[in-house]
Amino acid sequence: MARAKTVIDAYVAGCAVEARKPLKEICAMVRRVAPDAEEIMSYRMPAFRQGRILINFAAFKAHIGVFPPVRGDAKLERALKPWMGPKGNLQLPLGEPLPLDLLERLVTLRLAAAAAPKRTTKR
Repeated sequence: MARAKTVIDAYVAGCAVEARKPLKEICAMVRRVAPDAEEIMSYRMPAFRQGRILINFAAFKAHIGVFPPVRGDAKLERALKPWMGPKGNLQLPLGEPLPLDLLERLVTLRLAAAAAPKRTTKR
């Protein structure tokens, strides 16, 4: 059975040709890792949400941007350092292989955080 087209598919189709393949690779990975995630547009960027935003991404002139900043796993942060921008968001240069294994770890980390019970603060 064919998958229905989504707002993310429409976004990818409207991007520059050189950005489409990496965007499709990111989408396929997130769909595999988080099959229950809702596909939405957030801040005019494609996003996957499951309880909270798992990942936003967007095509720019020379790179794919991945948001929000990587936090919560020092080892993953170190591994992603070559792609981190000044605010911790990822900048994946077009024409270079994607670190899909690391992006999968990021989505898995965000899924775990979304599933964790929320802390309550005592006053």
